[in-house]
Amino acid sequence: MEEDKPNNTGTAQINAADVARKPIIAVTMGDPGGIGAEVVVKALADPQIRESGRFIIYGLNELMSYAADSAEIAPYWWRRPHEAVRKIESGAVVADFDEFGLPGPRNAQPTAQGGLASMRFLEEAVASIKAGRAHALVTAPISKTSWHMAGYKRWPGHTEWLAEQFHTRRVTMMFDAGRLRVALASTHLGLFELRNRFTIGLVHQPIDLLDRALREWFGIELPRLAVCALNPHAGEGGRFGDEETRIIEPAITMAREHGCHVEGPLPADTVFGDALAGRYDGVVAMYHDQGLIPIKLLAFHRAVNVSLGLPIVRTSPDHGTAFDIVGTNTANPGSMKAAILLACRLARFRMAAASAVSAP
Repeated sequence: MEEDKPNNTGTAQINAADVARKPIIAVTMGDPGGIGAEVVVKALADPQIRESGRFIIYGLNELMSYAADSAEIAPYWWRRPHEAVRKIESGAVVADFDEFGLPGPRNAQPTAQGGLASMRFLEEAVASIKAGRAHALVTAPISKTSWHMAGYKRWPGHTEWLAEQFHTRRVTMMFDAGRLRVALASTHLGLFELRNRFTIGLVHQPIDLLDRALREWFGIELPRLAVCALNPHAGEGGRFGDEETRIIEPAITMAREHGCHVEGPLPADTVFGDALAGRYDGVVAMYHDQGLIPIKLLAFHRAVNVSLGLPIVRTSPDHGTAFDIVGTNTANPGSMKAAILLACRLARFRMAAASAVSAP
């Protein structure tokens, strides 16, 4: 691949006004040993996806080329050394970290090298956003084990690391599946451990952050939120537990006092159907699988993870590194496509809002 030149000649010319409207999206390739390169290559190979923004891909150019060759996709990006990428006018460019070697054919597994590389991709992408060179962040999957092996033991994953980088104490995971948006009160926490951490604040935070995101990012003037109960039948008057009256109801009261339009606690076995029918704009689930089962059942290859509470837009596909299928050219890029499109849409909304505020 020839450095610094487009790899195809069919890219339509766009005028300066189009460039100004298209957000710049920083995309990190994730763990080099996983399917990140494959899903990024496949997602951005779609011309309609590329039309939605301008893209800086932080990763390994050689691995991207290998993934493109395996999928019989003509490379559509420029390549530059990562330290030389400062701007992009159109299309996609790979900010290449060629100081890292390619993972071997048997290295489709967590490695210290994979953890180090994925962290470097992320660090530089965030530095670009902080410097005003990109409008949003899309992250391909990392391996938490690889991070641990590389010495990055303080952070369970992207969300916690990003929260520290942006000095944000309150962050929440939200999953967007089009008609269904679900925020989680707790994430990667054992159910028996949840009882020791289940507090009013734990429940109030995702209600507050989901309400703000739907107003400020999605343009919903008065979001209608539903809050799941923890216990079957919403506790049924205390017969199946008192967490609804002792913790969830006070959290909902606090949210209402701050202007949130919220209902609950509602039985989790019916609330998602009501949300799909259009009664609610978002749902707050109490624990990981309570929220993720309906999301993945509805949109396994279309769901997007959105980090709420950060001062930037950050999305990611709703899947992991999938080491078991690396090299088979079978990774589905649907969730990565959705993550990129949502990042572009939210970035455009924020850009338009900022432009309206600054207009005389």
